[in-house]
Amino acid sequence: MKEIQNSPVGIESYGLSDVFTTDTLNRMKYYEIEKDDILCVKGDELDHMYFLLSGKIKIHTVSQEGKGLIMRFKTPMAIIGDVEYIQNTEVFHTVEAVTDGYMVGVSFDDLYKLEHENTKFLHFLLDVISHKFYTESHASTLNMLYPVDVRLASYLLSISDDGKGSMFHEEMRTSNLQEFADVMGTSYRHLNRILQSFHRQGIIERKRGSIKIIDLQLLREKAKGNIYE
Repeated sequence: MKEIQNSPVGIESYGLSDVFTTDTLNRMKYYEIEKDDILCVKGDELDHMYFLLSGKIKIHTVSQEGKGLIMRFKTPMAIIGDVEYIQNTEVFHTVEAVTDGYMVGVSFDDLYKLEHENTKFLHFLLDVISHKFYTESHASTLNMLYPVDVRLASYLLSISDDGKGSMFHEEMRTSNLQEFADVMGTSYRHLNRILQSFHRQGIIERKRGSIKIIDLQLLREKAKGNIYE
């Protein structure tokens, strides 16, 4: 993540100018993120709140057993640092860029000084955190209760950056399947069988160790409407 002077995607589309004071808006800085950038790691101490203007990010954590767990995927306007700002706590989940994109950020110090008694900002935070808790609960249910084929379909939908399944998904290269099987709570062999089944049904294409979505509608049916978003 690097600071830039201007972003091709502004804050006007997301109504932030109606939430923050002019002084705060003038102190905001733009950032460019690249695919695979680690934006924050569990245990980090944040001093800024960030707003995703374009792109997609992945929020994940590690269980007590050392297994990876996908919490959710987020698109604009996802927010990083809201809970940390309110609770004054360390980062609880790791956040990673799934695609290139842009963010805007503002320091906690500026928020404390300029927005602490702004009712529009406080109501905005309440809505954001309520939605975040709902999506986390939904993702936890998805991880625990649904079979692996549903979770896999949901995951593939979530990592499709354009929503059309037209990208090759590098995260699903053969070299990463064992790690992903651990995240799914299944074996490499079982995951591979499901991928082969999806391929036979014409849902995906496996080519040179990567996966491409061929039939997005069938994939949505497999996911049963449950995606990590």
